[in-house]
Amino acid sequence: MRAHVLQHVPFEGLGSIETWLKTAGYEITKTPFFQAASLPNPDDIDFLIIMGGPMSVNDEDEYPWLLKEKRFIRRCIEEGKSVLGICLGAQLITSALGARIYKNSAKEIGWFPIKAVPSIEGAVFRFPPVTEVFHWHGETFDLPSGAILLARSEGCENQAFQLGRSVIGLQFHLETTPESARQIVEHCRNELIPAAYVQSEDAILAASPEKYGAINNLMSRLLSFLQNSNRQPS
Repeated sequence: MRAHVLQHVPFEGLGSIETWLKTAGYEITKTPFFQAASLPNPDDIDFLIIMGGPMSVNDEDEYPWLLKEKRFIRRCIEEGKSVLGICLGAQLITSALGARIYKNSAKEIGWFPIKAVPSIEGAVFRFPPVTEVFHWHGETFDLPSGAILLARSEGCENQAFQLGRSVIGLQFHLETTPESARQIVEHCRNELIPAAYVQSEDAILAASPEKYGAINNLMSRLLSFLQNSNRQPS
């Protein structure tokens, strides 16, 4: 099995996802868009993971590879691959499928709760009723056609969605580890301007090991769901 990672900046890597992939027996390959990089044949991969980044999906003039990336994402979805998009990655999924991405009414940076959206659908991932997760985003999106909303927050309505059985987009980060939190703070601390949903650097980095453990365990559950959903017959 092969998992392919689309990575946009060196300081937003797999975090806890890497351990899960290795334990599950995946070969991990990457397209680092911050370097000269190529995309694989979608037929050669089983799981696509699209990471975050500080750019916007709308910045195609500044980052022309975004067009190629969106086409690749759409093809992977159309071919029924397991696909997970995180933050920018979720926005790329929505853009690849023709939905609108735009500035949110508020930035969310730090540890804030999300609330699960009850669903009558059977084959959807179910979040706990309330979970405190790690955020770092200023844009939001309209849901792609046919997508099911899974979670929302006070600061942002569309926090997580599922499309079909094997595609999930998250505005927030469940893969974050203490080291990856330090990395994003170090590279993006200029965004830590006090606001209703923006925490200070000290508050962000003061998170307990238990808090990281909870989100990483939830990420493991989500990855297993995507893997198992893709193996179920249509």
